[in-house]
Amino acid sequence: MRYLHTMVRVADVDASLDFYCNKLGLKEVRRMENEKGRFTLIFLAAPEDEESGRANQAPLVELTYNWDPEEYRGGRNFGHLAYEVDDIYALCQRLMDGGVTINRPPRDGHMAFVRSPDGISIELLQKGAAKAPAEPWASMANTGAW
Repeated sequence: MRYLHTMVRVADVDASLDFYCNKLGLKEVRRMENEKGRFTLIFLAAPEDEESGRANQAPLVELTYNWDPEEYRGGRNFGHLAYEVDDIYALCQRLMDGGVTINRPPRDGHMAFVRSPDGISIELLQKGAAKAPAEPWASMANTGAW
């Protein structure tokens, strides 16, 4: 397992980049615009991790800007922790066997979400290519929120 990123929702990209980059000193290493999903993702690395962050080899901060205005209250601006895993199906089965609810099953063989006992969302991403869809995951419904 490898720690990937921490996601934080932001209401103002310019103000956030001013804080995280100009004031705090982080470096923008990647940006993704998703017109269909109506959001922008901006990945930031610590200065010493800039090059390895560009190669997705260092933990990053992911700033998520949703194009449609939303007021974030009660910690809703904090998104999730993300981990790359060797076998998403095996890990989800181990978690489920341990009593953990799989909130967003890995139907696509690539991504799943679970929650910690304190309600923190944890994103699990399959290392490398997505696994072929398989049961019970392919037909499992979402549960709760993530």
